[in-house]
Amino acid sequence: MRGGEVVLKANRPNYSGKHHRHGLHVLALTDEKGRLIRISAARPGRTHDITAARRDHLPAHLRAAGLGALADLGFLGLDDDPDNPVGVTGFKATRARKLTPGQKDANRVLPAGRVPVERGFAHLKKWRILTKLRTDPARATHLFRALLVLTNIEVAADN
Repeated sequence: MRGGEVVLKANRPNYSGKHHRHGLHVLALTDEKGRLIRISAARPGRTHDITAARRDHLPAHLRAAGLGALADLGFLGLDDDPDNPVGVTGFKATRARKLTPGQKDANRVLPAGRVPVERGFAHLKKWRILTKLRTDPARATHLFRALLVLTNIEVAADN
């Protein structure tokens, strides 16, 4: 699972204060080989990863399909069922609670499993049309889903 922002030309409603630029936020699910499986609805760039995942009811959909997801710390706290988790995230230290050596080891191992996710998202973001995009998120969602199909075709042809 990967949440990310696609940079746009200036469009005030889609401004992200965190990144100090305009963009749209999408979530992407990939398989273990990095092929894109699903793209969420495009949202304004100011939307946080966990908020987008909750609005898409992602934990419930993953649980119903019997799937799990590797996620970064942006999704920490997403799972509402600790007995049957669907998302694996790293551990976050606080001032009062430092990480144990086991938690530090887990934080080192998790990114290696997320490499295919990052690669799949990078293939999606490389389309030149995304740099020229100036539209509302609803129309952009259709474009992203079309690019998902084209990206998978292109990646399959390269392999």
